[in-house]
Amino acid sequence: MSKIKETSTNFANKQALADECSEVYAANIIGGQWALAICSWLINGKLRFGQLRKLLPNITERMLTLQLRKLEENKIVTRTVYAGVPPRVEYELTPIGYELKDVIKQLEKWGEKHKNLM
Repeated sequence: MSKIKETSTNFANKQALADECSEVYAANIIGGQWALAICSWLINGKLRFGQLRKLLPNITERMLTLQLRKLEENKIVTRTVYAGVPPRVEYELTPIGYELKDVIKQLEKWGEKHKNLM
């Protein structure tokens, strides 16, 4: 997953739009197929990395790790490590992450309606 160069016009445009429009800011955080899918599974409660991997069979371990780190960095997900061999790691939505529940449910309803139009 590559980052946009901070000196690029694309980065400046994205930043300006996100600063002006809260909807775009939110979409930048949960946008993309994996972040939204991860959040939708975590709405039901804590999950371990392996459980998430099984629920999202087409995601690579690297992409899942990158997406979880991004969500953690944006305070959407918390990561808890339990000592042991092997160490156990659980992921859970933060309080602000749980606030996405209604948004995700609405997107699901809208998606079903739109699919039926196609």
